[in-house]
Amino acid sequence: MSQTSSDLSLRGITKDQIRQAVAETPPSGKHRGIGAVAAVATLGSLLFGYDTGVISGALPYMYMPHDAAGLQLTSGQEGAIGGTLLIGAALGALFGGRLSDRYGRRHNITILAIVFLLGALGTATAPNIWLMYVARFILGLAVGGASATVPVYLAETAPKRIRGSIVAIDQLMIVTGQLLAFAMNAAISAARGGPRITVEADPSGSGLVSLGEQSFDNLAHLQASQGGPLSSAEYHEFLNQLVISHGNGETWRYMLVLCSIPAVALWIGIRLMPESSRWYVAKERLYDAIGSLKRVRDESKDGPLEDELMEIAEARQHELEIQSKRLGLGYVWSTPWLRKLMFVGIFLAIVNQTTGVNTVMYYAPKVLEYAGMSSSSAIIAQVANGVMSVIGSAIGIWLIMRFRRRQILIADVTGVGICLLGIAATFTLFIAPHMDNGTRPPSWAAFLILGLMSVFMLIVQSSNGTVVWTMLGEIFPANVRGIMNGTAVFCMWIANAIITWTFPHMMETLGGGITYTIYGVLNLVIALILLKMMPETSGKSLEQIEHEMEERYS
Repeated sequence: MSQTSSDLSLRGITKDQIRQAVAETPPSGKHRGIGAVAAVATLGSLLFGYDTGVISGALPYMYMPHDAAGLQLTSGQEGAIGGTLLIGAALGALFGGRLSDRYGRRHNITILAIVFLLGALGTATAPNIWLMYVARFILGLAVGGASATVPVYLAETAPKRIRGSIVAIDQLMIVTGQLLAFAMNAAISAARGGPRITVEADPSGSGLVSLGEQSFDNLAHLQASQGGPLSSAEYHEFLNQLVISHGNGETWRYMLVLCSIPAVALWIGIRLMPESSRWYVAKERLYDAIGSLKRVRDESKDGPLEDELMEIAEARQHELEIQSKRLGLGYVWSTPWLRKLMFVGIFLAIVNQTTGVNTVMYYAPKVLEYAGMSSSSAIIAQVANGVMSVIGSAIGIWLIMRFRRRQILIADVTGVGICLLGIAATFTLFIAPHMDNGTRPPSWAAFLILGLMSVFMLIVQSSNGTVVWTMLGEIFPANVRGIMNGTAVFCMWIANAIITWTFPHMMETLGGGITYTIYGVLNLVIALILLKMMPETSGKSLEQIEHEMEERYS
């Protein structure tokens, strides 16, 4: 079919020619409703969410000693497990879009499903921390690739009458994947009775731990960062000399291997779906585009195919005109107003991460343990944050249609700063004094932090991501939009990696009070900066925005 398509050039094509081609071309396979296409494609976004969220419940088990089937993590290694995935995601996003443009959206998602599977199996079977880093990096490539490919496939495949809601569902599926990860972590941890360990002997004779089977919390609470008498180095030295006969530290492997199930489903499902008709048109393969479009359109609801194909062909000609004028990063840096706008875009992208949202997504159970909650309870409590994320994402769809971008984002970082300072105050006033005295903090303090985290997630997920991602697609001029947007998103992933990598060490060395004060004050400062420099794009065409940006930053 693709050979025939080369006989009909899209340049100067008429509607009569398209009508005749539509009449001559059969569907390229069985009909697939757009709901089915979205359900399969968003498995990629579900995996994105699941693979980034599942680590939060796995980490408490990874902290267990090697003899108890854990990895005996340090805080630095904990940060690296999160950070290596995000560095992989940055590269996956950078190259995923290019591979998608070259080989096709459906083809790219098929490959990503295999990478997701390899990454999931690699993390679940990693015998040591170094191979875990490699597997997490591979998994990150899939996560970043999915973030660059799935929304494009959905936007290009969905009919325009429901395109906005279909793409919004994609964002909702990411947080749904995170909620699913939290729920599965909680179920597996509860079934395993939480982290358990059997200590046969303590050759040091320290008397710090009782012998026999017990909760691993008894050992974890010996760390100074959790109110115990041992520094990080002393604690790991103490673990190394214990005689441990058994432990259920391998539970983290069960959590991570479940990531392979959606990956297999994605691989099977996407092979049953059509390629993007718009990608076929971009490759001058009109007949393939018609066959693909016929599989996912209902003309009684979506209108005549020739009308849509004519729009696609005209849009493609316009894209080619823009591409002929498209300029590179060198031009952006050498043009003063574009350089300033680039810094604005990078700043907005980084603001998406400086909220500290991923310190909750990845590390909330550990933070709650610092607050005195047991590890098994903390894993279950993380489900509340996942629920609030899903609710927040649904609210975000309504907010961005009703309020201006500036209003939403400035209110977001202000609310985030207040929540983080509330967490800092709880640590400082109600938890740190008990830790200094070697006593347990009151149980309600941990639940207060959980409540503040839940409000925090509701605020962040309902506003920050929706506004930032929308504005990154709006503020850059058409002839440099691709390179400027790609640079900003790459910086977003790098900022995510830095924050994820450093947060566990900050919690261990600075404590919850100082760590969350830093993030809280940072967000309030960012709110003031946004108040001064953030542009407004609501209710304006892309052409109006481009003109205003040039005037504003020249």
